[in-house]
This record gives sequence, structure tokens and C-alpha cells, in this order.
Amino acid sequence: MRKIKLIKNVKGKIVLLRVDFNVPIEDGKVEDDFRIVKALPTIRFLVKKNAKVVLITHLGKGGESLAPVAKVLNEFIKVKFVPDIVGKEAQNAVKNMQNGEVILLENLRNDKGEQECSKIFAMSLAKMADIYVNEAFSVSHREDASIVLLPKILPAYAGLQLEEEIKNLSRAFKKPTHPFLFILGGAKFSTKMPLIKKYLKLADRVFIGGALLNDFLKAEGYSVGKSLVDDTNYHIKKFIKNKKLILPVDVVVTHQDKLIDKKANEVKKDENILDIGSKSVSNLAPLIKNAKLIIWNGPLGKYEEGGGVATEKILKLVAESKAESIIGGGDTVAIISKMKMENKFSFVSTGGGATVDFLAYGTLPGIKMLK
Repeated sequence: MRKIKLIKNVKGKIVLLRVDFNVPIEDGKVEDDFRIVKALPTIRFLVKKNAKVVLITHLGKGGESLAPVAKVLNEFIKVKFVPDIVGKEAQNAVKNMQNGEVILLENLRNDKGEQECSKIFAMSLAKMADIYVNEAFSVSHREDASIVLLPKILPAYAGLQLEEEIKNLSRAFKKPTHPFLFILGGAKFSTKMPLIKKYLKLADRVFIGGALLNDFLKAEGYSVGKSLVDDTNYHIKKFIKNKKLILPVDVVVTHQDKLIDKKANEVKKDENILDIGSKSVSNLAPLIKNAKLIIWNGPLGKYEEGGGVATEKILKLVAESKAESIIGGGDTVAIISKMKMENKFSFVSTGGGATVDFLAYGTLPGIKMLK
């Protein structure tokens, strides 16, 4: 893979740096700057080399402005926000840049050409620059114009964080150390199915939580009440027989507006599973303590509805362990950020769906384009 440090002379060159500043914004304020902070080393590297850095990113589904993001970014590094993407204002701003200057263009998804993977849109962006750098691991699973077309047009390189993502996440499937514990949560069974298949072979133990658990409990013939389930037949029963698989023995449910802990096989029809129970956390503790490698993707409960207790307890256990710990998944990372525990683990991935896909398949569309 072509790495950013291999660029021989970037002084005075216009670098189109694809970052992922798709961050949560409420009332015009950025709620979590984790992804912004992770892109800073690459930005600073290019600035130090006297490049002209043009930041491009998407935000939400389109229609939103990156002005609040620019405000936060200016707390770390001087950046000029340009409320345009490929029009005259953007072209002039890029044309007038000085060496070492940084500008941020408007939300890519405000132009339909981004998600439609338009060659015309990609060419319009590429005309403004000399070099392309991908520093957006967390969106590299999408075949958008800025991810898969720009590296076909411009000399393309991987950013520093992208390198780190690949190096660390590859630890899961390239000669992993043992005992290897894989913790899997979240809700989308269809996207997590390849992970379950793969890591029941690679890991020593695979622990299932989150809404994924509901499907396993249902397959065992237990009631899951009003809990979220996937009606697709994934032949889960064959996985339940695997001795490497660990399922929670108790869960936290909503019962008459209260949260109560009960055995996994005692959920009533009018109840909703929100989290895994305290006994299940206790059962997992010794496995965490003895593990040498822990990979974790996805929260173990519905955090936004009060089902985050187990996830927080287990995060603390993992942080206290001597194991190499690699954590991914957008919702899990959001919890880590709220707990201010970003530095307590060996590596925290910036990706959500991208992390899932990389762990499952070992590459992503955006990464393939850099080879």
C-alpha cells in the first residue's frame, strides 16, 4: 500500500485529504471530536512539509454544513472553512492557498455526485489538486466518489491513521496471540454473521451480546419478548453447538417501567431485553483476565435506553487487563469517548461499519485503491 511518508516532495503541492469528520452534532455543537483528533497527525505532517492541504469530508446524509466542525478543528489547527465544494468559491480558495495552509471544503454529500460515485464530480475535485490522501478509514467501506474514484485520477496514498487501522485490526486474523477473546455486540445480524463464522475459527472464545443475542436466545427456543430480532434464517442453531461460543446466562429487561435482571430463559412476552446481566459480566471477567488478545466490536446493550451498564463494566475490565485490546464500532467508541477512556486500550478504531467489514474480509474498497 502506498503510504504518505513515501511522497518524495510535497512542498507547494495541493493535497486533497479525504478525512471522516462525520461527527455527532447537537444544537450546532460537535458532541464528540474523536475522529477529528485522530486525523490531526496526518494534517500536521503535511503542513510541516509545506503542502497545501484541502480537507474533504461528508457529514450526515447531506444538507448539513461543516461550519461547526471547522470551529472545533480550529481549536487544534488553523483552518479556513470554505462553504463550497467544487464551485468558483472553492476553486479560488484553493488557487490562492499558501504553502502550509489548510482549508476545509463543504460537506461532500451536499453534492449528489459523491454518493452516486459520479466521475464528473470526482474529476471536478481532482482538478483542484496534485495528490490524494485517504485518511478516512471509517468510510472506506463505501464506494463513494471521494473514496474509490479520486485515487484512480490522482497519485494516491494512505494517511497515518489509515495505516494504524490496518496494522492493528489485522492483528485479529494475522497470527493472533492466544488466548484470544472476541466480544461481539451490536444489532445488525446480517453484517455480523461473517464475523461470527470467521472468529469461531480464529478465536478461543466468542462472546455474544447486544441485539445479536436476541436471535441466539430465540434459536434456543427462549422467549425474547418484544426485543429486536432478525427474521432471516441464519441457521443459528449450528453455531450454538460450538463450544467456543459464550452466551449470557442472564439479561436486563424492562418490566413495568423498571429495569430488572433475570435469567435468559425467563423473559416474558411483554418484556424487552436491554442489556446483559450481572452474572454474565462475572462469568466473562476471568476470560478477560486470562486473555492475551481481546477484540471487541459493538455495544452489549441499548445504551441510549439505559442498557449500557454491562458495556461500561466490561470496558473497565478490559482496560484493567494485561491483554492487547482492540476496540471498534461507532457506538462502542462513542461510549469510550463519554467515559474518557480512549487511552486505556491498545487501539481504538475510528470505524463502525468499516471496522466490521475489515475484520470480516481483511480489506475495504478504499484500501484496495491504494495498492
